[in-house]
Amino acid sequence: MAESNINSRLEAFCDGVFAIALTLLVIELKTPSSENIHTTNDLWDALKHLFPLIFAFLLSFIIIFITWVNHHATLKLVHKSSSAFIYANGFLLLTVVIIPFPTALLGEYLLTDHAAPAVVLYSAVNGLQALSWIFLTRSALGPHSLTKNEQSTLAMRTNLRNGYFALAAYTILTIFAFWFPLVIALLISLIWLFWLIHGINIKIE
Repeated sequence: MAESNINSRLEAFCDGVFAIALTLLVIELKTPSSENIHTTNDLWDALKHLFPLIFAFLLSFIIIFITWVNHHATLKLVHKSSSAFIYANGFLLLTVVIIPFPTALLGEYLLTDHAAPAVVLYSAVNGLQALSWIFLTRSALGPHSLTKNEQSTLAMRTNLRNGYFALAAYTILTIFAFWFPLVIALLISLIWLFWLIHGINIKIE
């Protein structure tokens, strides 16, 4: 019997990778050491120092979750596969599993005088993810199109345009992060907050 969904194993594998990446994010959230806590105020002060880590965790959780949602929607547009498509998926997964590292840097150094490298790397990883979306959508729109129908093709082309836009945006943000790390971190947060609100309001057919 022919496999009803030729990309079912690919999607299952990707789902597992997304789940692991989401789980790894929380590792950096550790309770304050009891050795340094002598009063209730000490604990409150220690918790205040966790705010950048919590911020970085929530931002990266949103990024990975939205990426998973978009990936799930993209796979619904195709009914075939190819080596280029599979390897493009692999590149996308690479940009997902690497996110916990810049997340840890962002949480540790965001509110310090050394925030620039952390924000630059964080923005650059977002740019790499945009590049991976370009590769993924281009492989689906190649000479031997993988899309189901004309409507799916139009949706995939929209994803491709969004990928080019995101790559350009994150390239600019990465450059400016060398001088304005806190502003760029805020802009990145606002971008993903917009996509979160936009995604929540999309009606699923």
